[in-house]
This record gives sequence, C-alpha cells and structure tokens, in this order.
Amino acid sequence: MEGEQNSSILVIGGGSWATALIKILSQNNSPLSWWMRDQGAIDHIKAHSHNPKYLQSAQFDTKKIVISSDLKRLIETADIIIIAVPSAFVHETFLSIPEGLLKEKTVFSALKGMIPEMKAIPARYLHKTFGIPYERIGIICGPCHAEEVAMERLSYLTVACSDMKIANEMAKLLACRYIKTSISDDLFGTEFSAILKNVYALATGICAGLGYGDNFQAVLISNSIREIERFIDAIHPIHRDTKTSAYLGDLLVTAYSKFSRNRTFGFMIGKGYSVKAAQLEMNMVAEGFYAVKSLHEIKKEFDVEMPILETVYNILYNRKNSKKELKNLTNQLD
Repeated sequence: MEGEQNSSILVIGGGSWATALIKILSQNNSPLSWWMRDQGAIDHIKAHSHNPKYLQSAQFDTKKIVISSDLKRLIETADIIIIAVPSAFVHETFLSIPEGLLKEKTVFSALKGMIPEMKAIPARYLHKTFGIPYERIGIICGPCHAEEVAMERLSYLTVACSDMKIANEMAKLLACRYIKTSISDDLFGTEFSAILKNVYALATGICAGLGYGDNFQAVLISNSIREIERFIDAIHPIHRDTKTSAYLGDLLVTAYSKFSRNRTFGFMIGKGYSVKAAQLEMNMVAEGFYAVKSLHEIKKEFDVEMPILETVYNILYNRKNSKKELKNLTNQLD
C-alpha cells in the first residue's frame, strides 16, 4: 500500500454496507471501482447516481467510480480490495477467480459472518484459499450501520491488521467528515467479535419478541460481552480491551438499533415465525443465523462456556421452543 493516496480501491458487493463504503471512500481522491453481480443495478447507478435497491438516498459521482460485473478484470487493476458481500456468498463469488490473482493484493474484510464452506472467519478463508499473508489481510469493523452512513451521521470505524502501517493507511482512506477511525493489531479478536455480536443481537431480538423488557436485555448484553471475551481469549489469547468500540460498541448498536437486521430476525423468531418465514419476509441476510452453526462447533472444540450462544443455536437449529429455552437461560445469567 505504498503511496496510499494513489492506491486503487475495489469494493466487492452490491448491498447496503458495500454502498455505504463506496460513499465513504468516494470522499477521497483514490481511484475507486465497484463490483456487483446485478447488471440492472449497475445500469441504474450509471444513469441515476444511486443504488436502486439499497441506501437509495446515497448519491455518487459516477464519473469517479468504475462500476462493473467483471470481477476478474476489476481485481487485476486494484491495489486494495474490500469484500462486502454477505459471508454466505463469498465462496461462490470467488469461485471463478484464479488462486494467484489475489496473492499480491491487500485485502480487507468488511464481512460480519463466517464462511460456511470452511467454517472459517474471512481472514482464514482468504489466507488458506488464496495464499494471502495474514500481514496483508485486514478487517473493517465497529458500530457503524450503513443507514446512518447514508445520512452522514457521525460514525466510528476500527481498522484491524497485524501490520499496523497497513491498518493506518486504510484508516486514513476511510476517514472523512462523518467517519472517525482507529486502528488495532487484533485481527482475529475483532473479526470473531464482529461475527459473534450478530448472534447476541439475534438473542436480544428473540427476547424482545417474547416480551422481555429492557432490564433483562441489559443483563443479556452484559453477559454477552463476557461470552465474547471468553471466546476470543480462548481462540487468540492476547491483551485486548473488549470495552472499546470495535467490541462492545459494535455489540451495543447491533443489539439495540432499529437498523439491526439480526435483532429484527430474532424478534420475528420470538414472535413465532419459522426461520424460513422470517427470512422470506425480511428479504435481507441476517449474518448471525449462518454464523451460529460454525461458532457452536468452534465453541465445543475449545470448550468455552457460552450459554447464550447455546440457547440461540438450540432455537434456530434444534428447533427448540424459544420460550422454554429463554426461561432456562434466565437461570444461567447474572
């Protein structure tokens, strides 16, 4: 990422978070390209300067952005790649990409879920599949809903990479009038935390759907951050402060915000919707649903005590009664 002001940046994804990242990055003068698979959406953006499906209020200067559905060509011309497709579709997205094409790139994950085909976090998937050194893999995370970015409300992002120079350069590229940035070297901790918080947002939504009040939800979130800390300390034991915005802040906004699709999904489950019915009605991906299965397996492997995650897993995958499961959970929290 030498001379980052001239680094060519590619954002992969056509959803709300990819759209928000394009809006943020278009504030600086770096060459910017944008991949999405929907040619109809591409044509609309070129004609009308906004995404027809997500964050329609966010306007772009399309003269500054190369938009295409040709992923291989865009990767070839990019220095920095940001992946912002739902994690369940990452493997499919990259199936046609030659293994060596990404090896020399700097790649940042803006994902909030596990790669189900490998039961792996995005960093491990990128390292194992494309041979990218961990030093050139980063994550963009923090309490930052795409909808508020579109409204230019002040938001905070954390850029994590084991190479702090790369993290710092990416943070500079993201910083603008309404985005403040910080950096971290905790790639694995921040990535797992960003994935886990979706599971706890599901739990919060289920509780709300069942009629539990603010008092219990506060207890639930207090216990959730402790579960996150136990899990990431077992996976990658380094000194970290989970009270910072990349961990606790991201958990809070995902658990409480009206923009949280994971909370919304959980709320529908609590109200009695089946998983399939909730997915059809939302028409958006709730990352926590896909993540909880892989996280449950890792939890067992490392023998981590995680009663909230266990409860969500039982409700979603073992189809246990949500009311009974939550009642049992209340006796395990403090």
